[in-house]
Amino acid sequence: MRIVAGSRKGHTIHAPRGRDTRPTSDRVRENAFNLIGPVDDATVLDLFAGSGAMGIEALSRGAARAVFVESDRDAVRAIERNLDKLRLRGATVLQQDAVRALAAEAAAGRTYDLVLVDPPYSMYEDVQPKLARHLPHVLAADGLVVVETDGRVEPELPLEVRTSRRYGAARITLFEHAQ
Repeated sequence: MRIVAGSRKGHTIHAPRGRDTRPTSDRVRENAFNLIGPVDDATVLDLFAGSGAMGIEALSRGAARAVFVESDRDAVRAIERNLDKLRLRGATVLQQDAVRALAAEAAAGRTYDLVLVDPPYSMYEDVQPKLARHLPHVLAADGLVVVETDGRVEPELPLEVRTSRRYGAARITLFEHAQ
């Protein structure tokens, strides 16, 4: 996997071994960031971060700060390794359950300009109600939530859908606060 754009364009990143982590492909990441637009100075929350590819892409493209949340120890090590290799600053890596971390961020009143949500596809239906409860509270007024799901799934959140696109087996859906 490679960083698609920004200050670290072309650099490779590593994903943890095994089948537990499904990194977002370069093509899907590129298309997602084309839909997201500029992320200069953004604060980013990367839930179910896996290899950290999406959050690292945001940092490479100019985001000021990113919080990576991942429960798997090997994936956390991969994120830390990628951040060290690329010498990216402004990153915090939390090894904990993504939904618990999201609830804690909402309770603390912290908000983010960009929230990236990419749970294992088989888990999305179970976590959707919990995401729906907390995501609106951590999303900045003009922020975006980007949800990656199986291509056949249409995610639903109590936010307005900006766009939803299918890329092979994946679907990227962007949500924002209602205007």
